[in-house]
Amino acid sequence: MGPEDEAAFRDFAAAARPRLVRTAYLLCGDQHEAHDLVQVTLMRVHRRWRAIERADLPQAYARKVLTNLAASFWRRRLRAPLLALTAAGEPGETAGPDPSAAYDDRAELWDAVQSLPPRMRAVLVLRYWEDLSEADTAAALGCSVGSVKSQASRGLDRLRDVLAGQRQDDETWAAAAEVVS
Repeated sequence: MGPEDEAAFRDFAAAARPRLVRTAYLLCGDQHEAHDLVQVTLMRVHRRWRAIERADLPQAYARKVLTNLAASFWRRRLRAPLLALTAAGEPGETAGPDPSAAYDDRAELWDAVQSLPPRMRAVLVLRYWEDLSEADTAAALGCSVGSVKSQASRGLDRLRDVLAGQRQDDETWAAAAEVVS
């Protein structure tokens, strides 16, 4: 690879890395593994840089490689450990809405997303967090648009069911605590 190609790849890698890390984290649930997946992704993109740069496909190619690597990660581990998302309050904060409530909601959602099967999780991440169209999601995952539609629908239904079940359990525990006290 010539110096111009190396410079173009470095520019691409610097611009694409943050988004790729975010996507990798959403797919695998582990920050360290996400960085490893992105590193391997960029190595593979570098190997084929001349071909994909000429076709103006570096971002799509990188996303496809990352998704395939994440699928391999899922196969190696049945479930990645969930990282607890918590908010630490600072002394002297002004009174107002509890800022940790947003973190609690996000943690509930993250637990629910992690409970989904890997393929369904990949569809939801690419479709809603990465904001890809159904066709682009299907291309990235190597499946049909109909499969993306059905997986997204079923995944959203499962998330609703899991979140509704968690809230119902919380209400049951709160009612029991009131009876006891």
